[in-house]
Amino acid sequence: MTIIATLLIALTAAMHIGFLVLEMFLWAGPQGRKVFRMSAEQAQATKVLAANQGLYNGFLAAGLIWSLVASPAEFAFQLRLFFLVCVIVAAIYGAWSVKPRILLVQGGPAILAFLFTVLAS
Repeated sequence: MTIIATLLIALTAAMHIGFLVLEMFLWAGPQGRKVFRMSAEQAQATKVLAANQGLYNGFLAAGLIWSLVASPAEFAFQLRLFFLVCVIVAAIYGAWSVKPRILLVQGGPAILAFLFTVLAS
């Protein structure tokens, strides 16, 4: 269980690093516009907001990575739960405010990581 939990946390962190890159650096380019189905005008108008959003995704990734290397084990466990809950709450809000698919894409790995983390403890 611990190995699966660790892999799922690492996957969630890697995904949020990807979101950071997409939202901070690729947003207004062809790849960002394609992923988010935006016109060039929409992308330019929302570029600063997306960069801010990307930065927050980077903080989530950093916290998850920190939780994988932190010690003692009790502290690492608390960090894991805290940052996974943050990701899950962000996914729930994104699903409610933007589109339901966000809960699966962003929240799915975090929910599984949370469950496996709790079961492994």
